[in-house]
Amino acid sequence: MLLLIGMISGCTDSQQSVQTQATTAVTVPTISEPVVVTEPAVRLDQAAFPDSLATFHGNDLWANPTTGNDANTGTTRTTALRTVGEAWRRVPAGTTLTTGYHLHLTAGHYPVDALVNYWEDRHGTVAAPIIVEAADGAHTVVFDGDINMYAVSYFALIGVDIIRDGDAFHCEHCDHILIRDSELSGGTGAHETVKVNQSQYLFIESSDIHGADDNAIDFVAVQYGHVTGNRIHGAQDWCMYTKGGSAYLTVSGNEVYDCGTGGITAGQGTGFEFMVAPWLQYEAYGIRITDNVVHDTEGAGLGVNGGYNILLAGNTLYRVGTRSHLVEFVQGSRSCDGDTATCAAHLAAGGWGPSNTGDVPIPNRHVYFYNNITVNPAGVQSQWQHFEIQGPTTPPAGSHAPNPSVADDDVRIVGNVIWNGSADMPLGIGDSTGCAPTNPTCNATQLTSSNRINTWQPQMIDPAHGDYRLTPTSQAAMPPAAAPPAFVWADAPTGVTAPMAWL
Repeated sequence: MLLLIGMISGCTDSQQSVQTQATTAVTVPTISEPVVVTEPAVRLDQAAFPDSLATFHGNDLWANPTTGNDANTGTTRTTALRTVGEAWRRVPAGTTLTTGYHLHLTAGHYPVDALVNYWEDRHGTVAAPIIVEAADGAHTVVFDGDINMYAVSYFALIGVDIIRDGDAFHCEHCDHILIRDSELSGGTGAHETVKVNQSQYLFIESSDIHGADDNAIDFVAVQYGHVTGNRIHGAQDWCMYTKGGSAYLTVSGNEVYDCGTGGITAGQGTGFEFMVAPWLQYEAYGIRITDNVVHDTEGAGLGVNGGYNILLAGNTLYRVGTRSHLVEFVQGSRSCDGDTATCAAHLAAGGWGPSNTGDVPIPNRHVYFYNNITVNPAGVQSQWQHFEIQGPTTPPAGSHAPNPSVADDDVRIVGNVIWNGSADMPLGIGDSTGCAPTNPTCNATQLTSSNRINTWQPQMIDPAHGDYRLTPTSQAAMPPAAAPPAFVWADAPTGVTAPMAWL
């Protein structure tokens, strides 16, 4: 399958459609057409974003960092403002917009003093969004400073690069946010290149996100949205995770590489006070991780740490797990990081976690690992085993977490092809791990019968130069794709329902 990771040209004059054609391709192998879980869903009116940006009508503001003047009207290219800060000031604050604003930025570097110190309290709508776009095409505008955003709605950043030694994009209590055709680089100084907290409807498309001593993309308590067609790389910890009660997200068609602890993980560990109701139990709900390429990653290429209804399907892993294992299904963790009043309130509301101190293990339930390809070529192998599947643990009394906390409840590993090390490489299943012989959906016998593990080495066309497709001969020899089960929502925690729409 061909996955598009490209550049989208920007709007250059007033009320012109926002362009959406990708032009650069990364080739990625798949076992079959992507297998996705379908759910009964009602399309939300507000879910029209970001498609609604294609026919923008509203106010135009222009900025030019070299010839502009903040005393100008800013309504045309020839009367451009100088700073983004002045253009942002002209977008009304503290009110719901009835007319949209399109900020056209002409090519050039925008120094820190031309930017916005704190992007806050701007509230667009699906009919009246706020667009900040590189007017002369993607990657022609570079911000030397970050975007630090709070309580902003219906905002799009298109074709604008943020290149600095530090965090690039931070958004808290935001909704309907799009990043498209941008390069966001944290250089050598970022902790998280993209950090999003307590927000909904987040979309990251066709962008290059990299450079962090922790994570390139860190989602905490983010519901609805997608991360598609990006390059995500250069993170010393995880390249990406969705945790803290994140839900209803699709992560698909990305190239993820040069990661430390792991590639893409659903769940992980979170301070209880940073979560939002009703998603107060599992670390991640309804996450679809499909058709990605994850390569050159020291830790697990993919993982689920405290997830409910997680699909990992059609992904390709190459040169992964060199310091540990290929894939992991383990408990997440829950702490209280100082705000004990909020932790206690979340606990009283039925959440899982501590009211003050301590760590609570968060289980997995309904996790489906289907039709993925993992190839470690000669000279590369995982250090210990194929899988890490943790055994049951006992949570602290009073935490409300299930006892025991298990990582393998309805974990299903089917239709995968794995080539990794020698024939005696351990599965990673033993007396104290998960997927014991009594587990009906995941056990050693099932794993070896339902997957091709070190029995055949698929050949890729040219992975050294970024072509991870299988050769025609290997593609023809692949087993038929297995159909994963539909997500189960009937046993979801109180208040948690199936997504209203997949976006």
